[in-house]
Amino acid sequence: MKKALVVFSGGQDSTTCLYWAKEKFTEVAAVTFDYGQRHKIEIEQAVRIAVDAGVAHRIINIPTLSELTTNSLTRDDIAISQEKGALPSTFVSGRNLIFLSFAAIYAHENGISDIVAGMSQTDYSGYPDCRDTFIKSLNVTLNLAMDAQFRLHTPLMWLTKAETVKLARQLGCLPVLALTQTCYEGKRPACGKCPACKLRLKGFAEAGIDDPLEYEINKY
Repeated sequence: MKKALVVFSGGQDSTTCLYWAKEKFTEVAAVTFDYGQRHKIEIEQAVRIAVDAGVAHRIINIPTLSELTTNSLTRDDIAISQEKGALPSTFVSGRNLIFLSFAAIYAHENGISDIVAGMSQTDYSGYPDCRDTFIKSLNVTLNLAMDAQFRLHTPLMWLTKAETVKLARQLGCLPVLALTQTCYEGKRPACGKCPACKLRLKGFAEAGIDDPLEYEINKY
């Protein structure tokens, strides 16, 4: 396998996938989407990490996504929350569908068939577009839509957060995770209180590995 495109947010999972791809492919490129996210600092961190990793990096603007949806990731006047039995307020309708479709178009135009993304349905927030069935279904659709032979890789799909942390250590990118942006509030140091921070801290704790990211709170 020679060339791959990574859907890259600048977060913990996509950074791990970036380094996974660097081991599996001879050439790796990354694409980051600016969709009006409240934690827009993740784009800045994605740029820094891509430079550090030595991969070509493209930022694509999708401003209409925030205009079409109502959620706490694209509107800072909505609290980040999750009620029992409901999707989290951070769920952005169609986000992964749009991201992967746009990534596939970009990949197709650049002669790339392998696309890597960090979706996981093991330790996740209940997003329906992180499920393996969605990825497999979209893979078929993209191939039919563009008469192509895309391969969607989701190396974290069946890993817990703790296992993802251990994979990062195995790949040698654990120090790079200090640059990643996980906090939904867009804070650096990270708030340590939002659902994304809590899930990340839980994963590092269960892995028995120190999180290199700085937090506003005592992470221990």
